[in-house]
Amino acid sequence: METQQIPTQRTPKPKWLRVKLPTGKKYTELRSVVDKYNLHTICTSGSCPNMGECWGEGTATFMILGNICTRSCGFCGVKTGRPETLDWDEPEKVARSIKLMKIKHAVITSVDRDDLKDMGSIMWAETVNTIRRMNPETTLETLIPDFQGVERNIDRIIDVNPEIVSHNMETVKRLTREVRIQAKYERSLQVLKYLKQQGVKRTKSGIMLGLGEKEEEVIQTLRDLREVDLDIVTIGQYLQPTKQHLPVHEFVTPEQFKKYETIGLEMGFRHVESGALVRSSYKAQKHLT
Repeated sequence: METQQIPTQRTPKPKWLRVKLPTGKKYTELRSVVDKYNLHTICTSGSCPNMGECWGEGTATFMILGNICTRSCGFCGVKTGRPETLDWDEPEKVARSIKLMKIKHAVITSVDRDDLKDMGSIMWAETVNTIRRMNPETTLETLIPDFQGVERNIDRIIDVNPEIVSHNMETVKRLTREVRIQAKYERSLQVLKYLKQQGVKRTKSGIMLGLGEKEEEVIQTLRDLREVDLDIVTIGQYLQPTKQHLPVHEFVTPEQFKKYETIGLEMGFRHVESGALVRSSYKAQKHLT
């Protein structure tokens, strides 16, 4: 495989990627709670462009199992290395954060923990159960890793019955080895297929564009996801976190994103979120319907 030559100068972002600063009463209230209690959300740490909109609708995303990942994906800004010991107080911390922020719909995600025998699935289940106990009215989406495709680990997620279970494909088949490195395209599809076979009501996945994929490859990925009976798909623009990460090959136009949305809906997806600023948890509360 040819190595990517990272450009010395970044291509300027187009006007459709410019984001207004988050505003509004609900956002201001939540921001003050987050700052006062030193709460950790992906929304803030990832500088998500949709933070104001999501918080205004009572949705936020939390990451568990620490902040060091055992994988080294070429697109992701999360640190890679030897993870720290698990913090078994983490489920209660996350549940308390959701309560303090009065979150209506929470998205839980995590780093990959290939260093653990259960790959973190026990902590995942404990976190969902703790959130349920402390926040019985809050609905949940779990954005899970592939757990190396081990069914007993996936079963722990299924058993705690989140409203939505999500696992991201991230990119098209041809680019998977370069973009996700330790992940496998077919394994991710199999995880999504298994979730549906075991009775999960809402399954979801997401892909990024602008990494060098072709239109027909994106459409084929959508077909592959429909073949495993996926309900919800998100399609967004890849943005390079640092100069050490994969470069942006292309800034996809709003018209092209709209085209993929139309194609996806015609294929039969329940929801398709497609746009430059779309991220995995964008409009997550809508996907419950």
